[in-house]
Amino acid sequence: MLTHEETLLFFRRKPALSVSAIEKQAGLPSGTLAKAISGDRTLNDKHLAALYPVLLEYGYAEMAERKARIISVVNHKGGVGKTTTTLNLGKALSLAGFRVLLVDMDSQGNLTQSLGQDELDKQVVHALLKNEPLPIIPIAKNLDLAPSDLELAYADLELVQVVGGVNQLKNALAPVRGNYDFIFIDCPPALNIFTNSSLVASHSCLITLQPEASSMKGVNHLFDRIAQVRDRINYELKVEGILLTMVDKRLNVHRDMIQNIHEALSNFRIFKTEIRTNVALKESQVAQQDIFTYHKDSNGAIDYKNLATEFMQSRA
Repeated sequence: MLTHEETLLFFRRKPALSVSAIEKQAGLPSGTLAKAISGDRTLNDKHLAALYPVLLEYGYAEMAERKARIISVVNHKGGVGKTTTTLNLGKALSLAGFRVLLVDMDSQGNLTQSLGQDELDKQVVHALLKNEPLPIIPIAKNLDLAPSDLELAYADLELVQVVGGVNQLKNALAPVRGNYDFIFIDCPPALNIFTNSSLVASHSCLITLQPEASSMKGVNHLFDRIAQVRDRINYELKVEGILLTMVDKRLNVHRDMIQNIHEALSNFRIFKTEIRTNVALKESQVAQQDIFTYHKDSNGAIDYKNLATEFMQSRA
């Protein structure tokens, strides 16, 4: 049966559809759908039953059968906003009505801790090594987490030795892909088995980059690794884009480096949205909250909301 949330998601994915025409075709009172899309009312069972056959004509069945797009948030340098981006881009998309799963593949467990999950009975490593179902914790409406902690750090050698170990994350995600629109994987600051596993499981990767010279050092090694995974194992893998983080345009060095990055990496998509340096982003992680819950009017919340909009526009 069609749900209210699925109806809203359908119209977000197909913004060119005429809401008034579909209302008329389904025999709904004028303004019913428009009010639902704007958040001013909830569609009841009678509305949904009338809408279902109409939406099927416009491609609802095809959308319902789609499985999540899997995206690794990656950079082998630490402290460049991978966890912050995984958390807050995921939350921004969930607030827009998309179903999102966040996967913590960093043994430091910063993503898990940032969501207030400190004591774990089950975690990702159990799915990787024991063929258990991927543990999933509901965090908020449309937002779930597959958690990790330090136990993951001791599994790298064992995972390397397992036959097909690099495919284990892909296998663990397969049964749950149909439950989500997007799955974001927070990768560790290293080009290790966990990063490789994430890239193998993903359709694309989002690279976070701070506009400083130290962040550009060795970035070619990251692109080489992505190319190796794509050429040898995962032929679908592509670079989703490069996201500039911790940007302070009051600094000459940042302005100069941004220009250099656009010139040096012109073959790749560089998001127009830049994540500004923002104290609230740091404070929100200490408070174990996403930026929208912690301070919805902060620059950090504005930037990640804009990023989510830009991210989705590329799929329109």
